[in-house]
Amino acid sequence: MSDIKPRITALGSHVPATCVTNDELAAKIDTSDEWIFSHTGIKSRHIADDETATSDLAIAALKALSKEQNIELDTIDALIVATATQDYPGFPSTACVIQAKLGLPPIAAFDISAGCTGFIYALEIAKALAASKTYRRIAVVGSEKLTAITDWTDRNTCVLFGDGAGCAFVEMSDTGHEIVDSVLHSEGTGASYLSIPTGGTAYVDESTIEGNPRKIHMDGRAVYNFAVRVMCSVIEELVVRNGCSTDDIDWFVPHQANSRIIAAAAKRLKIDLEKFYINIDQYANTSAASIPIALAEMAQKALLKPGQRVITVGFGAGLTYGGNLLKW
Repeated sequence: MSDIKPRITALGSHVPATCVTNDELAAKIDTSDEWIFSHTGIKSRHIADDETATSDLAIAALKALSKEQNIELDTIDALIVATATQDYPGFPSTACVIQAKLGLPPIAAFDISAGCTGFIYALEIAKALAASKTYRRIAVVGSEKLTAITDWTDRNTCVLFGDGAGCAFVEMSDTGHEIVDSVLHSEGTGASYLSIPTGGTAYVDESTIEGNPRKIHMDGRAVYNFAVRVMCSVIEELVVRNGCSTDDIDWFVPHQANSRIIAAAAKRLKIDLEKFYINIDQYANTSAASIPIALAEMAQKALLKPGQRVITVGFGAGLTYGGNLLKW
């Protein structure tokens, strides 16, 4: 008897060719490789050029998936793009821009804004769309050009971010990787901890804001404390309500924001850090792209085996947080 459920059937990713090391950054700002790595776990990041938009990174990831899996992109009938760095403010959505650039026929195409938790949110939305049987193949993309909204005069934040995109196809299938369960939460009271203070309809007087008000502003300590707490709570919620324990989980795939956050959560939960997949050293924080990039990389390295249980867990601006339980 077939076991048809919403599943991830393909993965892909893309990062820009230009790779900037900590030493290269240190030649331009007051920092060092030792300081960046010891505080974040980052060694390098990929940076897109001025002519490359968020939509272009997403398209490159989708084309990489298409080529590797031999799946035509015109078979997509829904496209969800998780991003905090839309091509245009407000509209059109980056998903619609991607649709136009790829020449896709009429489909459901829309963005979601959930910060670094965006891919986790989008995967659960795709699961629901697939289960409705209204849409056959949903493309879920996390794509970010964070370096375009990075304040390069702020030595504490400019070292953290990179550009890239990752994607997945979700469809009803008896093969692939099951999306078993998801946790989606937010704490709006912490919105000011990680934000771009101006540029929206809730106008803020720019003269009252230190630094560049149209770039990322972050209260690092507040975000760190929040992130460690909610990483633990999400993992605990997923394992408890699915009748298992952390020992039953083969891999934890966290949002790649800071290696210290991941290590602190692992220690608090008494989970071997080796079970957490970490690649922040190569890519830095790519926001909504970090988890799909990691999953695609793990698949390419054959680290993910049939039957394994995987938990993704993320946190970000909003403040949002959540996770997915996947069965490989």
